[in-house]
Amino acid sequence: MVEENPRDVGHEMDGISVVYGDESLPHLYENTRISADQLPGQSGIVKRAVALGRYLQNPLAMVSTLCGPGREILSWKLCSLEDFITPDEKYGMIEQVMVDATNQVGLDINLAASHEWLFSPLQFISGLGPRKAASLQRSLVRAGTISTRRDFVVLHGLGKKVFLNAAGFLRVRRSGLAAASSQIIDLLDDTRIHPESYGLAQELAKDVYRADVEDDANDDDDDALEMAIEHVRDRPNRLKALDVDQYAKDKKLENKRETLYAIKMELIQGFQDWRRQYEEPTQDEEFYMVTGETEDTLAEGRIVQATVRKVQAQRAICMLESGLTGMLAKEDYSDDWRDISDLSDSMHEGDMLTCKIKTIQKNRFQVFLVCKESEMRSNRYQNAPNLDPYYREDRSSLQSEQEKARKEKELAKKHFKPRMIVHPRFQNITADEAMEFLSDKDPGESIIRPSSRGPSFLTLTLKVYDGVYAHKDIVEGGKEHKDITSLLRIGKTLKIGEDTFEDLDEVMDRYVDPLVTHLKAMLSYRKFRRGTKAEVDEQLRIEKSEYPMRIVYCFGISHEHPGTFILTYIRSSNPHHEYVGLYPKGFKFRKRMFEDIDRLVAYFQRHIDDPLHESAPSIRSVAAMVPMRSPATGGSSGASVGSGWGGSANSSEGGWRGQSSDRDRSSTPGSRTGRLSKTWMQLNFLLLQFR
Repeated sequence: MVEENPRDVGHEMDGISVVYGDESLPHLYENTRISADQLPGQSGIVKRAVALGRYLQNPLAMVSTLCGPGREILSWKLCSLEDFITPDEKYGMIEQVMVDATNQVGLDINLAASHEWLFSPLQFISGLGPRKAASLQRSLVRAGTISTRRDFVVLHGLGKKVFLNAAGFLRVRRSGLAAASSQIIDLLDDTRIHPESYGLAQELAKDVYRADVEDDANDDDDDALEMAIEHVRDRPNRLKALDVDQYAKDKKLENKRETLYAIKMELIQGFQDWRRQYEEPTQDEEFYMVTGETEDTLAEGRIVQATVRKVQAQRAICMLESGLTGMLAKEDYSDDWRDISDLSDSMHEGDMLTCKIKTIQKNRFQVFLVCKESEMRSNRYQNAPNLDPYYREDRSSLQSEQEKARKEKELAKKHFKPRMIVHPRFQNITADEAMEFLSDKDPGESIIRPSSRGPSFLTLTLKVYDGVYAHKDIVEGGKEHKDITSLLRIGKTLKIGEDTFEDLDEVMDRYVDPLVTHLKAMLSYRKFRRGTKAEVDEQLRIEKSEYPMRIVYCFGISHEHPGTFILTYIRSSNPHHEYVGLYPKGFKFRKRMFEDIDRLVAYFQRHIDDPLHESAPSIRSVAAMVPMRSPATGGSSGASVGSGWGGSANSSEGGWRGQSSDRDRSSTPGSRTGRLSKTWMQLNFLLLQFR
């Protein structure tokens, strides 16, 4: 109606709320023979919709529907560990739970006679079974209604022993077709009170009634009993105030105390449902129901496979196996993301990526992914698993460290597929195995291996220093994504950053060999220092104490960012750090590329005071930055830019050690020649302070 005539929908439908329901059981029901018998001629989606509505209204009856002779309920996934038990063991546990739940809740017979699908729990009533339940169901459907529990024996052929077992769980009340019937229905038949205890219940009701109305009449006819029971049912506070222990003592019924307690509770409210009240699903529950995922299969830090659906300049939109949308930002794609101008140059639609879940936005039904090599190998986003609340065993006692390491290696091997590549520098090994292979090799040795990001990538692992390894992505192109053999072979083109290569030999000649040459040049440079960042800082502090008038500097390995070096220098007391990138064309420093280290050092010495991440100033701007002395006062016209080079900012030389003042020289803007000469003299003096 809404689709065909949307204008006919009134405003009274504006307040309709949408409730999500678990579709796993309705989907199972849709494809069973039972659905064809109950809903003949209906399409699958209608069967599923009906099952979903029934499941929300009466989950006990809907689950019981699939517990027939075909045992369709066994296909319902209940636990991730259920594969460790046999189908018979699983069905035995389900049957036990269904018996407990059905007899706890009871079965409304008249309502089920009007809606046959509600009869499905009847087989779990005590004393009955599938055959007796089916026979009783057919008899009740023919009769249409039932007015008293005695009719189960008199009219429907239930044996006495079976009746004694089942009577307390069969509920007879005015529901279904019986709601319009004029027949009298015993109020006790709408309670869990067994017919054998009706006498106790009637006696208790009469005693409460007499005490309440102060009537000493001893009328035992049916009307009086009915009036007494109605009286206590309508006034539950009278029963709540009853002291059962004292009542049992006065009546000499101490051996019936527990039965009297149960009678009291049933007279207050018959067949009270002890199950937890229905609550609308939370946002987390809605997310897992819609996606079909669980907290075990989808969590932050978990490794997933994603297929690229759309590539933009700064991000890629992917799809997980469950259909969930995954967002991959450029900075999360590769450790060298700064070298990638457009993400579409590195990946294409249809590429399969192995990623790690960074964050989950459940309200938007999407996840943010990361597939950088450094993040794939770290535990940064890994959440600790939820342990059983009764779990007390010490984790360290579960397995030895060697066993843990072995399992971690086996898990790492699952993150990539072995490739069909033949080359002396290629091996089908993991990142950990590659680092172990290079551990006893000299710095500069490298190996090419499969990437954990999928069959469209390779990874170059380079030993930068002892214990320091850099991983570089190689993007393969020209593959048929529908052909698994093509995916496992090497691509027709190989791309590292903006450089494209035809094969691995060209990668080694044009990329790896020049890179290693510059790496060894840095490691053998006279100003290179071994050790961590803190150790290098301490070495420079010692050198500064020996030469306090100099600016000391050195290069060191960056352990936090493998593949880069740290330029550390001290002006006065605190170390300053800047990063130097290693590239086949040379060294990248402050967004400039230098062919060798000497040129980098010369540039650094001249431009140490330049603002970081900006281009080098021109000679005119350098001259403008140099403080000039005022001819009137002999003081500086501005803050000294280079005061930390060995002189004091408050010295008579204006902060430039060894610089003589020139009171006769004009400091006006027109005397540009004098200013430039003075600038070059100051720069030359600064260069002499470097060791």
